[in-house]
Amino acid sequence: MNPGTEASELAAQLARTLRGEVDLARRRRAEYTSDASNYRVLPEAVIYPADAADLQTIVQACAETGVPIAARGAGTSIAGNAISPGLVIDTSRHLTRIHDVDPAARVADVDAGVVMGDLQAAAAPSGLRFGPDPSTWTRATFGGMIGNNACGPHAVAFGKTAENVLELDCIDGTGRQFTARAGRGALEVTPGLEDIVTRHLAEIRTELGRFDRQVSGYSLEHLLPERGPDLAKALVGTEGTLVVVTRARVRLVQAPREPMLVVAAYRDMIAAADAVPALLRPGVLAIEGFDARLVDYVIAARGPHAVPAMPRGGGWLLIEVAGQDARETEHLAREIAAGAGALETAIYPAGPQAAALWRIRADGAGLGGRTPDDHPAWPGLEDAAVPPERLGAYLRDFTAMLDTFGLDGLIYGHFGDGCVHVRIDFPLDESHGGRIMDEFMHAMAEVITRHGGSISGEHGDGRARSEVLTAMYSPQLRAAFGEVKRLFDPHAILNPGIITDPAPLAADLRLPQGRDLTSQSFTLGSDGTDLGRAVHRCTGVGKCRATSPGHVMCPSYRATRDEKDTTRARARILQEVANGSFLHGLADSAVRESLDLCLACKACSADCPTGIDMARYKSEVLSQIYAGRVRPRSHYTLGWLPRWIRLALAAPGGPRLASHLAAAVQAMPALERLVLRAAGLSEHRHLVSFASRSLARWYRTRASSRADSTSAVERGAGERARYVVLWADTFSHLLDTAGARDLINVLEDAGYTPLLAPESACCGLTYITTGQLDLARAAHESLLATLGPLAVNGVPIVGVEPSCLAVLRDDLPALNPEDPRARAVAAQSFTLAELLTHPRHGAPDWRPPNLTGVDVVAQPHCHHYAVMGWQTDRALLERAGARVHEVHGCCGMAGNFGMEAEHFDVSMAVATTALNPTLDAHPDALVLADGFSCRTQIEQVRERRAVHLATLLAGARAAEDHDAGAAAGPRAGSGLKTRG
Repeated sequence: MNPGTEASELAAQLARTLRGEVDLARRRRAEYTSDASNYRVLPEAVIYPADAADLQTIVQACAETGVPIAARGAGTSIAGNAISPGLVIDTSRHLTRIHDVDPAARVADVDAGVVMGDLQAAAAPSGLRFGPDPSTWTRATFGGMIGNNACGPHAVAFGKTAENVLELDCIDGTGRQFTARAGRGALEVTPGLEDIVTRHLAEIRTELGRFDRQVSGYSLEHLLPERGPDLAKALVGTEGTLVVVTRARVRLVQAPREPMLVVAAYRDMIAAADAVPALLRPGVLAIEGFDARLVDYVIAARGPHAVPAMPRGGGWLLIEVAGQDARETEHLAREIAAGAGALETAIYPAGPQAAALWRIRADGAGLGGRTPDDHPAWPGLEDAAVPPERLGAYLRDFTAMLDTFGLDGLIYGHFGDGCVHVRIDFPLDESHGGRIMDEFMHAMAEVITRHGGSISGEHGDGRARSEVLTAMYSPQLRAAFGEVKRLFDPHAILNPGIITDPAPLAADLRLPQGRDLTSQSFTLGSDGTDLGRAVHRCTGVGKCRATSPGHVMCPSYRATRDEKDTTRARARILQEVANGSFLHGLADSAVRESLDLCLACKACSADCPTGIDMARYKSEVLSQIYAGRVRPRSHYTLGWLPRWIRLALAAPGGPRLASHLAAAVQAMPALERLVLRAAGLSEHRHLVSFASRSLARWYRTRASSRADSTSAVERGAGERARYVVLWADTFSHLLDTAGARDLINVLEDAGYTPLLAPESACCGLTYITTGQLDLARAAHESLLATLGPLAVNGVPIVGVEPSCLAVLRDDLPALNPEDPRARAVAAQSFTLAELLTHPRHGAPDWRPPNLTGVDVVAQPHCHHYAVMGWQTDRALLERAGARVHEVHGCCGMAGNFGMEAEHFDVSMAVATTALNPTLDAHPDALVLADGFSCRTQIEQVRERRAVHLATLLAGARAAEDHDAGAAAGPRAGSGLKTRG
C-alpha cells in the first residue's frame, strides 16, 4: 500500500475513535507543510488530541502500521523538527491545562500544549516565573520547549529547559506510558537503557556535557551514574524522536525585581563577543548581542520611534542585571558599564525604552530574514554555540567563511552563553542554492567542532543539522544514539530522520520548489511584483499566534485560536500556490477558505517581524480570483457603498430625504432585517444613518457667514504657509460629519486655514478591501487630480478617517508606483495629531485643552496603528493630561468584515479579546475612536458613544452632547445594541 494512503486511512480510522479532531482537509494539510524552518513536507492529516489517552491511541496505532508522526506545539521549530509526511499531532488546541502552580515548592504542573506566557502569567502573582525564555515565549508551548531544550536570553541565570524540568509524563514509540524522573531506579522504567549507558561510558563522559549550550544529539550525560541518573533531563532536547511528552512538572524561579539594562556599544560584533567573558558574574541575568544593521532594519521598517536612543557603535551587548534591591541593582549596572570595555554605554531602568530594546532582540528571527542588501536570509546555521571564551575567535572564523562563500547575514544571539543566531542569504531560490547551503553547513560543522562548540545551541538538530553531527561526535557515540533511538522507538515512527539516520539536509527544501506568482496590481515594496517572493517573507516564527497584551496581529486567530486564522497559515497557503504541486492556482478553494477570516486589518504589516502584509496580498488575490467573474454580494453592496451613498443623496431632496428614509427603515425592524439580508449583511446589524446636512453644505454655509473664511481648495495652492487641506472620506462627508466639523474647528484654533477637499476625491478603500483594484485605481485618478498639485507644492493634507488616510500613505503609491503625485500625496498626508506636532507644518503655539483627570479609552483603528502608528496621538493626549487606556487589539468591525452575515460571530468574538475587557474595566471613561467602523462597533455592541480625537480636542466632555442635528453616525447615541 502507498505510505500516504496508509496514513490517510489510519487517520480516517482514528477520527472514529478519538475524542479530539482529525483533519484531512487539503487546506489544513497545506497549513502544516512547514514550521519555522526551510523545509516543506506535506502531512497526510493533522490531529488535535483531546488528552493523553488520545495521544496514546495515536502512537499505538502508528506503531502497528509504521505511519510516522511528529508532535507539534506552536510550530516555531526552526530546524524542521515539527513536520511529518505522516501525521502531525498538534497539542496546542486541547492539552492546555495548567494543573497546579505551587508557590511554596516553586513547582508547576503543565500539559504539553500550555503556552509559556500563560504559565508566566499564572506564576507572576507569586513573584515566580519559569526561568528559560526563548524569544517565542508568547506562543511557544512546553512540549516544544522540552523537545528542543529551549533556552533564551535568561539561560545565563536560570539554565536551559533541561535544568528546569523535574518530571515528564511520556509515551514512547510503542505506545507505552511512563513517567521520567531522577534518582535511584530512574532508568528501570526503560529496560536496556542502563546497559547502553554502561557500554558507552567513555564516549558519554568525554564528548557530552562539555559546556552549557551543548544541545546537539542526545544529552546522555544526564544518565551517568556519578551524576545521579535523571531520565527526565535526558529526554529534554530529543526533538520528539524518543517520546511524546504529555505533561511536565517544572521548576519555577524567583522573578527578578526591576532589573536594569546596560547597553554597551562596540566597534563590531566580534569586539562585542571578545568582551563577554569578563562580563559573566553573579547578578548578570542575560547578555544578548545584536548587529547595528539589525537596528538599521528596524528603523527602516518601523520608523525612528521604534528604537530608543542608543550609544553609538557597530554592535551592541544588552546586559541585564539585578541585585537584591534597587540600590544594589543600580550599583551593579554602573560597575558593569564601567568595566564593559565599550565605546559608549547607557543604562536603562525597567520601562518602555528597555522593553523596546528587548523587542528588537526578540524579533531577531524575523528581522534577520532579509540582509541589508534585501536578499532573503534563511536558517540553517542560526543556532551554533561555542564556549563563551571562544566566541570572539569563532565569529572571526565564521565571518571569514561567509566571505569565502560570498554569503551574508545579520548576527545576534545569546552571547552570554556563546550562542550565535544568524540567518544567511543562501540562494535557495536558485537551482544551486541547496548545494551551496549543504557545502557551507559541512564546512562550518568542522569550524564549530574546532572551537569546542555545538552545532545546535537551543533549536535542536532537526532536518537542518542532523546530517553534520558526524563532524561533532565519534562513530561510537553516534552508535549509542542509534541504540537509544531503537530502544524507545523500535518502529521508527517518532520523527524519523532527526538526529539518527538523518535525511540529507538539502532535501525537502521549501523554496527551490517554488514557481512564479505575480502581483498584477500592487507593487509589493522591495519584492516588486513578485508575490511568491513576498509571501515567502513569512519564516514561520509565529508571532501571529501571540495572544498576550501588546499585540494586534492577528485578530481572527485571537478570537478562534485556530491555526487557519494566523497570518502564518495564510502565507503558507499562498506559498503552496507558488509551489504548485498540491494547491493549484489562486482559484483553489483552499485559498478562499484561508483568506476568508482575514479582517484586512494590516496589523501584520506592523507586528510581523518579517514584513508580511496579508491585507495587501488578500486584496491582490481577490482581484485575480474574481477578474471577469461574478463576485460575492457584499462586494457590490459594501464594496460599492460610497457609490450607492452618492447616488442616494443625488436624488431629489438629497441628504434630508435620505436621512428620513433611513430612519424610517430603522424604525421597522422587520423591514430593516429584510434590507440587510438582501444586501448580504448580518441581520444583527443596523443600517447606517445619513447626516441631515452634508459636510460640504455645512462648510459652504459656514464660509459664507465668515468674511475671513476660504471656501475653495483652488485658492490655497499659492498661499501654502498656513493652509491645510481637510480631506474627508465619503462617510465623514455624508454619514458622520461630527469629527470632520470639529477637526476644522481645531485647525482654525491652531492657526491654520483649512480648505475642504471635494467629496469626489475618494481613496477607493472599499474597492481595495474587496479586491476591485481597477475601480480603486480609477478613483485614484480623480483623487490625484485634486490632491496631487497641492501635495507637490507642499500643502499638508490632514485626513479625518484613519483607514482612508492609510490608503494615501500606503496603498496609493503601491497601486500607482509610476505616478510621482502618489508619492507626494503620501508624503504630505497627516493625522491630526501628526500635523499639530509636526516639526515643519505643526502649530508650535497651539495648546491642547486641559484634560487632567479625564479617563480616555482609546480604540486606535487598526490601519492607524499599522500604517501611521498611534504613538503621536497618545503623546498628545498625555500632554493634555488625559489618562489613556489604549485598546491593544482590533474592535472586530474592520470595515465591511463585521457587517457581512457570515462574519458577524467572529466580529463579536474579536471584540471580546481586547475592546470589551478595556471598556468593562473603565465604565465611566470617555471613549475615543477615530475610525467610523470602530465607532459603529462600539455603539452597536456596547451602547457606548465614541468620539473622534478632533471632537475631544474641541470640547472634551462636552463632546457627549454634540450637536445631534448633523447625525453623529449610525445609531449615534440611540442606545441600541445589535440584535440577538
